[in-house]
Amino acid sequence: MKILLLDKNHPLITEQLLAKNFILEEDVTSSYGEVCAKIENYDGIIIRSRIPLDKNFLEKAKNLKFIARVGAGMENIDIPVAEKLGIKLINSPEGNRDSVAEHVVGMLLILMNRLFIASQEVKNGVWLREENRGDELLGKTVGLIGYGNMGKATAKRLSGFGCNVIFHDILPNLSDEYATQVSLEELKEKAEVLSLHIPLTDETHYLIDDSFISEMKNEFYFVNTARGKNVKTKYLVDGLRSGKIKGACLDVLEYEKSSFENLEIENEDLEYLLKSEKAIVTPHIAGWTHQSKEKLAQVIVDKIIASFG
Repeated sequence: MKILLLDKNHPLITEQLLAKNFILEEDVTSSYGEVCAKIENYDGIIIRSRIPLDKNFLEKAKNLKFIARVGAGMENIDIPVAEKLGIKLINSPEGNRDSVAEHVVGMLLILMNRLFIASQEVKNGVWLREENRGDELLGKTVGLIGYGNMGKATAKRLSGFGCNVIFHDILPNLSDEYATQVSLEELKEKAEVLSLHIPLTDETHYLIDDSFISEMKNEFYFVNTARGKNVKTKYLVDGLRSGKIKGACLDVLEYEKSSFENLEIENEDLEYLLKSEKAIVTPHIAGWTHQSKEKLAQVIVDKIIASFG
């Protein structure tokens, strides 16, 4: 099988697939149009996010047997068209679930205990104790939306902090020793921390809007390590200004480019988040550890070999 690698990834992908007699070609610079012009020559594609695999692209890929995305989300692929064409879709959420879970906990601890703010103050010669009194995770009811790989890994960590973890998911009967499945209405009634672990779909696009925020009974901390466009930023900022949202931990933003490589929009809402003590913002790195880079790649290789080796 001839496979086209469209993004830079861990070298073990190349090493292990070559050892199994796959033919590999790496192209991390060609444009969408240039790749479209040659895609019919390949049996498989390994991608991250550089190029969208839309209907036009997939219909030109006449010999394509699989698409493997080194990551969890598949929104840059036209999934219905791929499935109609009989193209197998492979992703690797198992590979970065641990790094995402640790990032969630880390951001919450930093925000709730004002660690970054207090550290900067001391470094600048300011010594404030009462003003930097923290808020404990212990005993908080944490509501997760989505209980796949990321949600389960996050629940496992939070349960160790003595949190009461509840979750809502579109699939039934997912409760385990770390978290209890509830309706969305019950989650809105009880949650004091809200964390998203969902893909970006038509149903989850701008899921967190003014209505959702107003329906939360408690003032709450908000965490998003899923996709930026799961949240309408304007209403998030309104919630922070009003105090309904006590603080926000954001690894993803509505204004990211589709490749996640940078921001493509700047406005007043973004400026507020970047300047507010109530928000922590990181550059889409929750799943981006040294360990996850290798694990993501290994999961992809294992799945390709299992299906086509």
